[in-house]
Amino acid sequence: MPAQDEHNGAHGSPHTITDRLYRWCTAPDSVSALLAADPSLAPGEAFAKIYGHHARKTSVDIRDIGKGAVAQDELQRAEHCGKWGSHKPDDLFLRVYHDALCTLEHNPAHGMASPSLMGSSGTMPLTIISVIPDIVRHMSNLIVRAEKEVFLATNFWQNSVASKYITNAMKELSRRAGERGTKIVMKVMYDRGSAKQLLEPHTIVPEKEYTGKAVNLPAKHEIPNIDLEVMNFHDPVVGTFHAKYMVVDRRIGVVQSNNIQDNCNMEMMVQVEGAIVDSLYDMALLSWHKKMDPPLPCLNSPAASATADGGVGSFGASHARIFTSEGTLNGHSAVIDPSKMAQRQAYGTEADGKPRPKRDSGLGADAVGPSTIENTLHPVNGDSMDHRTQDRQHDCVADHCGYHGSSSSNAQATAEYLGDNGSQAIPEPQIANPSPAGRLLPEHTSGDPHYDVDIAGEVARVQTSVSAHPDETQMQAVERHLNHTTNKGFHSGHPASDCDPADEMTPYVPHPTHDAFPIALVNRPPYGPPNHRAVSNPQNATWLSGLRNARKNVFIQTPTLNAEPLVPAIAEACERGIDVHCYVCLGYNDTGELLPKQGGHNEMIANKLYKQLSPAARSRLHWSWYVAKDQTRPIVAKQSRRSCHIKLMIVDEHVGVVGSGNQDTQSWFHSQEVNILLQSADVCRSWIDGLRRNQNTHLFGAVGGEDGVWRDEEGKEVDGAMGVDPGRFAWTKGFVGAIKRVQGTGDF
Repeated sequence: MPAQDEHNGAHGSPHTITDRLYRWCTAPDSVSALLAADPSLAPGEAFAKIYGHHARKTSVDIRDIGKGAVAQDELQRAEHCGKWGSHKPDDLFLRVYHDALCTLEHNPAHGMASPSLMGSSGTMPLTIISVIPDIVRHMSNLIVRAEKEVFLATNFWQNSVASKYITNAMKELSRRAGERGTKIVMKVMYDRGSAKQLLEPHTIVPEKEYTGKAVNLPAKHEIPNIDLEVMNFHDPVVGTFHAKYMVVDRRIGVVQSNNIQDNCNMEMMVQVEGAIVDSLYDMALLSWHKKMDPPLPCLNSPAASATADGGVGSFGASHARIFTSEGTLNGHSAVIDPSKMAQRQAYGTEADGKPRPKRDSGLGADAVGPSTIENTLHPVNGDSMDHRTQDRQHDCVADHCGYHGSSSSNAQATAEYLGDNGSQAIPEPQIANPSPAGRLLPEHTSGDPHYDVDIAGEVARVQTSVSAHPDETQMQAVERHLNHTTNKGFHSGHPASDCDPADEMTPYVPHPTHDAFPIALVNRPPYGPPNHRAVSNPQNATWLSGLRNARKNVFIQTPTLNAEPLVPAIAEACERGIDVHCYVCLGYNDTGELLPKQGGHNEMIANKLYKQLSPAARSRLHWSWYVAKDQTRPIVAKQSRRSCHIKLMIVDEHVGVVGSGNQDTQSWFHSQEVNILLQSADVCRSWIDGLRRNQNTHLFGAVGGEDGVWRDEEGKEVDGAMGVDPGRFAWTKGFVGAIKRVQGTGDF
């Protein structure tokens, strides 16, 4: 059906919401609704039945999107194209969403979700900013709590410690389902390149293959109460399935940056609930594409209906008790509640209100001594404990509350930790003589699972694990936590000193109870041909529009930054007076980015930007290399010690974009990605503060303001860095990097 253009924005912009697009967005039709009515259809068939067949059109160029004004009536049309709940989006959010929507005009499949579900609302009870074990711990807890179904999608699945958290949880879920007399349906989707995908990109993986050494998912006899179906998807040649997410019971969705593998990356995950979960669910169905066997049991149970019926999701009484009246985590000093945070500038060293510390001024890694923070071995309101609480805590400490991975004992342990009034209470004898045996909550590991019943229990357990043992400094505890699977025993030559107790690392950042706020799904589909024509999609439009419509500042954290449309947009923003903060990982996938048409490695881009900007604009570009919480200088990614894989943009401190998309050529032009666009000043403030607490990039990562090169106080660059000029034969290094990525040993 040809586009109908009765409506044209008064401003005459080429990017408008046509009448056809408006109908797609405001109609009740969706792939998930049609499949609920007719489960015999494949999701791909359902999409074609609603929206027709659209040729893969790649000639539309949106590199100018976000420029110029948009008339108010056009923004109102954008508002009508979403179901925002009780909180109306502001003009910044609507402009960005408008520009994302406009990319669907020539092909609605570019959004990887039904247009009617692209704009929605929801809540966010939890953000995780930490290493992969902390994220898969949470995933494992969500899996064991599932009642009907789990859909898990990732880019690269590797048999690993990380994957064992998931497979352990699958076995535990099967056991629990058996006790209930129920059956769980589970779908797992990943991208492990196969010759079969030259003929069929979506291939169902046989049991013999997915139980093999490379993947090691459970065999059917190990999970008798789970109907498991596994898909391997890749769009040849370079259309990677790079999206990373999970939907549980069509009630909880998580969007994350990490793969299921072991590495040293700092990552980010968000959990969402409410109507936006229906959007993620629709995306999951479309990604699967084929008919499901068996179908998902929650096709007729929309998340929006549960919310309308008064469901509170994760925001129960236990969630409220995570926080003290001062807004800190119970037993700790970091203020997590954004309404209780001290006023500060959002980014940079000035955010701390203190002068920048000297580089390499930390304590030696072998320093020992008591922690300087109020961690879980110290009391909260200890003087007011009654004898009943003391006796209960003493009994719990004596036998570790019977922890053997059972849900009932963990529920009791969480209650013991939080206490009747939500405060941790430790008996006086233990305070006087703390010991590891007195730790209330043992760590949840792949070899010794300890599942919790809710977010409150998980937060308590993880914060305990990152707190100091009696013979550790605070920063040694952080070092131990960051070393986890791949770097046990690693000590750098440039460790950080203990920080202020209020700046302690908080891997889990719970968000206080709040109303639903506007959230939109801004994805991109996979594109296999090795060219740069597939630029028009909601993800790319969102990033460009955010940069071009910011009025104050833009924050970007990404492992790689070299996308051809993005780099000039950053320069434009700086030239028009916007502060742009870029936290990038030094050396991340350097070799792969040196392939022809990949854009170049991170150091090259930083240098290029600083060299081309005017002096005034140069002062507004704040480029920093990622520095881990326990370090005082960047470590080159190829050393596999401390890297960062977070993918985040925050515009004017209240509109955020988080997901799987990198700011590199691959994510901009080829990979399938999932991202959510949201409007919440409180959530964005929590992210900004959590990022500040969980890394030292703002303290030690800033590059030189003239040439974009990091140097220490002696003028030396980072050991092992490639440098601004990679040399004449850099392309040969690129081919080596590409081979490593295919083998699963490179960066993703």
